[in-house]
Amino acid sequence: MSSAEQQIRPETAAPAAFRTVEVPGAALAVHRPDGRAAEGREPALFVHGLGGSAANWTALMDRLAGLVDGEALDLPGFGHSALPADGDLSVSGHVRAVIGYLETTGRGPVHLFGNSLGGAVSVRLAALRPDLVRSLTLISPALPELPPQRTAWPTGLLAVPGLPALLRRLPSNGRGPEDATEGLLRLVYGDPLSLSPVARAEAVAEYRRRIEVPHAMRALTGSARGIVSAYTERGDQALWRQAEQVRAPTLLVYGLRDKLVSYRSARRACTAFGDARLLVLPESGHVAMMEHPEPVARAVRELLARD
Repeated sequence: MSSAEQQIRPETAAPAAFRTVEVPGAALAVHRPDGRAAEGREPALFVHGLGGSAANWTALMDRLAGLVDGEALDLPGFGHSALPADGDLSVSGHVRAVIGYLETTGRGPVHLFGNSLGGAVSVRLAALRPDLVRSLTLISPALPELPPQRTAWPTGLLAVPGLPALLRRLPSNGRGPEDATEGLLRLVYGDPLSLSPVARAEAVAEYRRRIEVPHAMRALTGSARGIVSAYTERGDQALWRQAEQVRAPTLLVYGLRDKLVSYRSARRACTAFGDARLLVLPESGHVAMMEHPEPVARAVRELLARD
């Protein structure tokens, strides 16, 4: 998974405990930072990106704990969630799973948060089911960008049939989990040197755990193909067309050091979403909610105060 858009856990790691929610066609692992519902607070749902997990949201969820009743889920095939029964790892397949969660639990409408792949999922969900979304926070959302940044090409190559299997057969050149994790940190963080030794150790542990999951590469490649396919869709299914249909108040967060989603997309996003505000973080990479959770939390509080 060395070229994946893997997202690494922050220093405040999510608890090991989670509950499994059965939805049509899938079983989703759902996490809470403190394990308890927050009475009297509006519900929020956090959706991670390609190669990530619910743990990617822990730092931001901790800072919003007094504001919303937050839960983060592992998309089908990621984190502690099994692959979907039908094997559908497309953006629409992930959208169906998240809608299934919201309908099964009755938690909607929610304040919906999405990063990268989770951002594309959240946009499509908000367009198709506005009744389920109170507000939308998108952090480096994976919306079509042509041409993509050169540094994002390796992630796109995961969608090429047969290539991941070929890469697995190539010599590792002595690269262990520590080196592989370091490469992932350089890909998603604006300043990977800012991570503490504890955070790095947790990142390596998560990498080791993930590569031992039998279906991990299948989930990664299938979802990467889903993103590439979504980028080519036209008509009412086009993601930018769906962004124009979103009526929920929207916070857009972009990092100037993002190697996977270019800041140049921000201008189009601000035009596409009907009720949008923009937060630009000069030092952030692809996972601003992990790298700079405090300014992101502050912008979310302002969005919800206005809402």
